[in-house]
Amino acid sequence: MHRIYLAGPMTGLPEHNFPAFHAEAARLRGLGYQVENPAEHGEIPGFEWADYLRLDLQKLLTCQAIALLPGWMDSKGARLEFTVATNLGMRALHAEHITGPAEDAP
Repeated sequence: MHRIYLAGPMTGLPEHNFPAFHAEAARLRGLGYQVENPAEHGEIPGFEWADYLRLDLQKLLTCQAIALLPGWMDSKGARLEFTVATNLGMRALHAEHITGPAEDAP
């Protein structure tokens, strides 16, 4: 599990919760993970919610696991990403519980 997708709430939060996504992505990268952080594409002119979901699902499919940020259960998008990930057999972990280096991950 070296490539991990970050999922959590964005819609309706200040700055779309980007600071939390960026901080967690940096922490996980420091542990050696390759992180797909949906906040890194930022706001895309003309994109609607479904457009972002399509883009993010493509990124999710390149990963072996999904890391869930606090509040993910309150996010329709994160719940959909979780459902896709777990139905495809990916590991789902609360991001804060990932404390070891990537090379130690199953």
